[in-house]
Amino acid sequence: MFKTKFKALKIVRFILVIIFSGSFFFTSCTKDETKPLDTSIIPENFRVEIPDALMSDTIISGKNTSGNGINGNIIYIHLSTFIKAGDAAAKIVAGIVDHIHSYNFSQPVTFTFQSDEDNRAKNVVVSENSNFEGTLWQYQMNITDADSEGAEDKGLAVQVFWNMNPVKGIAIIKPFNFERETYNLKSEVMFRIDYTEDSDNYEQEMTVYISGLKLENPNVNPFSMKTLKMTVGKNGNIVKLFGNSNHPNARFYTTETGYNWAFVASGSNKAKIGIAEVGLPSSNLNSTDRKVILVDYSIKNVFIEQIKVIWPDLPINLIDKYLINTSSPGYYNHNAFVSAGVSPGTQYTEFETAIQSLVPYNPIEVSRLSLAFKLH
Repeated sequence: MFKTKFKALKIVRFILVIIFSGSFFFTSCTKDETKPLDTSIIPENFRVEIPDALMSDTIISGKNTSGNGINGNIIYIHLSTFIKAGDAAAKIVAGIVDHIHSYNFSQPVTFTFQSDEDNRAKNVVVSENSNFEGTLWQYQMNITDADSEGAEDKGLAVQVFWNMNPVKGIAIIKPFNFERETYNLKSEVMFRIDYTEDSDNYEQEMTVYISGLKLENPNVNPFSMKTLKMTVGKNGNIVKLFGNSNHPNARFYTTETGYNWAFVASGSNKAKIGIAEVGLPSSNLNSTDRKVILVDYSIKNVFIEQIKVIWPDLPINLIDKYLINTSSPGYYNHNAFVSAGVSPGTQYTEFETAIQSLVPYNPIEVSRLSLAFKLH
């Protein structure tokens, strides 16, 4: 008997974005002659842990000025939520890999199990020597919805490619093919994790991709997220992040819509603090220039430009007084966004230095992000 239980995936509404958390089960799978062995071909780890400070969704006491209108508090707090979305996707993949690792498969296997979640048969195939995206991988694992293997996506629910020494891999997941009962309305949602312990820059590195999220009614939530691409690297206790999330319906002061939250960030769970610099480029901006993305399209510059469109004669001193926490960078402690622009203390200096060499992705490429399985 082969039984596994994974943390499940539920796409839930969290403040201003659909993020990943919840319950992704794969249970009651059966295979004859399966038992734990001494040497596993499955990696022990497939995720870089993101500092909690960069995923805090609260504002430190006394700093919440949201009643005054759109300000930097909203931008920095939303960033934490979008980073949390990527982290949750990575946790799901890590949970899958970790649970498979616990069974210590020492060689490729093929078996079928009946899912308790949607009562549908799922086929599992672990094979050797697979080419994908120009790399020859030692192993590949496919998990498919058995009755959907004739569909365009071949019923693929999970596809993982990996090498063992050093550990490096790609995992792609489509929840709809894993649990039809829950995800029938979100069938286009996919996410992908690229993980490596053979990076030129970090001891551990991962890139998280999310595509196909269903946008909410813009009159209810204009900031809902469609796509995300985020890279996370760790050396010692220091974690660095850079990336973009795309929000096609986002708008601020004018009627113009469609923005990326483009960011660079750094933090540490040991220090319990984090720091982030955020730009708000148009979703259609085609640039990889750090100055363009983070300085020209800084929170403050974008807000001032739009306020000037509506109130062209408004003095800049009044605009500056109105715009709260719109400077860069933003500072976070272990449980809240603290402030922006002026450092709360020297403990942040190391992280201020860490983000200077980081650059977000090209906004238009993230906006057009689409994920796919290897089908042949």
